[in-house]
Amino acid sequence: MRDLTAQALDVAKKLGASYADIRVVDKKQESVRTRNGNVESLGSSRSRGFGVRVLYDGAWGFSSSARVTEEEVRRVAEEAVSIAKASATVKREKDVVLAPAKPVTAKWESKCEIDPFSVKVEDKIALLMEADRLMRQNKGVRVASGNIMALREEKIFASTEGSYIEQVKTETGAGIEATAADKGELQRRSYPNSAGGDFASKGWEFVESMNILDHAERVGNEAVQLLTAKQCPDVVTDLILDSSQLTLQIHESCGHPIELDRVLGQEASYAGTSFLTPEKKGTFQYGSPNVNIVADATIDGGLGSFGFDDEGVPAQRTTIVDKGIFMNYLSSRDTAAELGETSSGAARADSWSRIPIVRMTNINLEPGDWTLDEIIKDTKEGILMETNKSWSIDDKRLNFQFGVEMAY
Repeated sequence: MRDLTAQALDVAKKLGASYADIRVVDKKQESVRTRNGNVESLGSSRSRGFGVRVLYDGAWGFSSSARVTEEEVRRVAEEAVSIAKASATVKREKDVVLAPAKPVTAKWESKCEIDPFSVKVEDKIALLMEADRLMRQNKGVRVASGNIMALREEKIFASTEGSYIEQVKTETGAGIEATAADKGELQRRSYPNSAGGDFASKGWEFVESMNILDHAERVGNEAVQLLTAKQCPDVVTDLILDSSQLTLQIHESCGHPIELDRVLGQEASYAGTSFLTPEKKGTFQYGSPNVNIVADATIDGGLGSFGFDDEGVPAQRTTIVDKGIFMNYLSSRDTAAELGETSSGAARADSWSRIPIVRMTNINLEPGDWTLDEIIKDTKEGILMETNKSWSIDDKRLNFQFGVEMAY
């Protein structure tokens, strides 16, 4: 593979590119879905290809292909340069400049104790079927569903600056959901989270740790209980958020606003811009002095964890909010350069056929030293909200509304 990546970079340089990189990606995925005692779907897929990105006269060019051959690598590199040259003729703003980054030669692999692809499909189906049976023991449950998914991505990155990086990342997860209905009312309950469950950069051991069967009967019962539960009071009060709700809230209202391409207006067409404009850095009061938020791509098992981003920049832990004050953005090499900074290592592409953009890593609200019971005891009046159900954010990621499956 080194010969192929080197060829792409050599072609780009000979055609005048000031910088070029190539990503070769091989991704496979396996999924199982069940519904009311039946296998709803069983899927296995593989996607393999490469993308070449070049910088010519201060403008980007990108091209990709699913044919990983010597001839195709040359053609795609030539096309990427051609696109960059065309882009350079219609630049409306200043040239693209890359923040400095050290060349890296490395290998990285996420931890995986039990290969999820080695677990028999029959065993995965059996697990979901038993969870399905337990949820539907309560006759008020109209729909019981479950899913298991495993994904593995093998990636090679090489650049004209001398980097050559090989990475392997495995992701595994599962979830179950019960839907109850009666007299025009419909409620659902899920475990361990909504929207398909929970996932991690781990192997099958992560699914085992969920102990899904220990929670399936409860999930079904709670879905039915919600049909006759009291309506949430229409009051202004204190809220205590459980981890599943807090996760999404931090993601939407604290993670997306710090993506620097969004801040600079480059990502406005997809989920809006950001209220965290550059003059707020280091001064904006994001929360109380007890609020500390970090972006950490080095956490074992995090979905936003990796060894190096798709520009070859090492994974980092970045302080986002320190004692309530907004401090830093997530950035790529070109966006960081606009602020005179180095990249925070957050440029990632969704596929070999897509260019890298700033995508959040693991965004975490740092914990305090109180237990949940202590927080509840200290809250004279309020609502405990559990498991996200719905959300809506404005186009500056400032105002929001969230709903949950269950509250107390």
